[in-house]
Amino acid sequence: MQFTRRSFIKATGASVFLPAIIGRAWAAESGAPLPIPEVMDLSSGTVGELTAQLGKSPMLQGVSTETAGYSQAYLGPVIRVKRGETAHLKLGNSIDEPVSVHWHGMHIEGDQDGGPHSPVNPAEVIDAALDIDQPAATLWYHSHIMGRTGAHVWYGLAGMLLVDDPEAADSGLPSTYGEDDLPLVVQDRIFGSNGALVYKPRGASQMMGYRGNEILVNGAIRPEASVPAGLVRLRILNGSNARIYNFGFEDGRTFMQVGTDGGLLPAPASMSRLTLSPGERAEIVVDFSDGAAVRLLSGPDNNAPMGGMGRMMASPQSDANGVFEVMRFAVNTGLTAKILTLPNTIAGAPVPDFGAPVRRRRFQLNMMGGMMAGGGHAMSINGQSMDMAVINEQATRGKTELWEIAGDGMKHPFHVHGTSFQMLSNGGRALDPAQIGLKDVVLVDGRAEILIRFDRTADDAAPYMYHCHILEHEDAGMMGQFTVV
Repeated sequence: MQFTRRSFIKATGASVFLPAIIGRAWAAESGAPLPIPEVMDLSSGTVGELTAQLGKSPMLQGVSTETAGYSQAYLGPVIRVKRGETAHLKLGNSIDEPVSVHWHGMHIEGDQDGGPHSPVNPAEVIDAALDIDQPAATLWYHSHIMGRTGAHVWYGLAGMLLVDDPEAADSGLPSTYGEDDLPLVVQDRIFGSNGALVYKPRGASQMMGYRGNEILVNGAIRPEASVPAGLVRLRILNGSNARIYNFGFEDGRTFMQVGTDGGLLPAPASMSRLTLSPGERAEIVVDFSDGAAVRLLSGPDNNAPMGGMGRMMASPQSDANGVFEVMRFAVNTGLTAKILTLPNTIAGAPVPDFGAPVRRRRFQLNMMGGMMAGGGHAMSINGQSMDMAVINEQATRGKTELWEIAGDGMKHPFHVHGTSFQMLSNGGRALDPAQIGLKDVVLVDGRAEILIRFDRTADDAAPYMYHCHILEHEDAGMMGQFTVV
């Protein structure tokens, strides 16, 4: 099936559980060079142009895959903004259905947030002005249209966004973009027998969230990055619709986590495994000074609501333990390593100061039994499926609250718009804020508690959202909206 503007995101007809591969004319070969996205620098008054468009991408050998992206065929450029400035863009849409640009993780007003109430309609161009006032961080952007977010992101309407803080001292981290500072947008996808992307959630894949059997990084299947023989900073975004990754290197090497969703950590944290759920980001620094090539792997995603349901879902080719390849790294002796050691503390890390909460709110994420708010929604929060006409909560600007989030059936990545929060506990375990950092997504393991405060406002016309970031859950109604006054 060929894309036209009117057929964008329609079902391809391939099986949702076992994509047709017999007689296919393409090969899903790995090892191509890691694509490094172009940078759109919006500092110093530069006005950027970001247009949703359709395109064709050479993801597979022997076929060109129909995709979507922002100002390019698949995904979008890496956008860089500076704290203390206002970033200006012109947002366009050449696709024949509404899209949006939600600035995931940004501390901005509700009417700047780009949620479901802020569509960019076909052939429309709107002006966006983003007031940047938050610590340096790795964020992202994606379309966020009610009932269409999963499909839009699946086909490519997403990209990474970096906040730079010129007022903070030099962090001492690798910072040469494309050499020792690499953006990695990790996604899983399904391709049909004709090489087309397949997106058709139903049944188990609706319940669990839609997952694929091919791993893409920056739009390339299991690519290879060329890195210097020294310290390399990897900015990892889980841009998948539903898959949880359990990252680790094939040789078991340790690495240092230096940042989370909301910014840098106060000190590097040593680890050998990293779990990221949909929407989460992490910055890690890896030492490649031994010159050895190595693969980045992931353990299996067992996040399923019912026993063996996970066996029905598309999964990447893996070993007996369910471990599969994400990408490869090869040391390039022609690149000069600029950073050989990390500082003991990281300058520019945010210092949380929430104070005592003035109220508590409780959110129950319901897999089934929501109040059917139209469109066949079956999922809900606090028993109510997302309704664009209903404001579910109202918060007061500058007041700290304690939110308790509980999920049933499986783990849910819970995201809040417009701010970052501090995690207090998850799964019955107290957490060390210095190790966790500021977040805007928490993978709720039964029950989680967070401290949260909103320093920007959002009104009834452009409220903020809170929702599960398994995009099929969000689209099915596991989302609410709130104002800040």
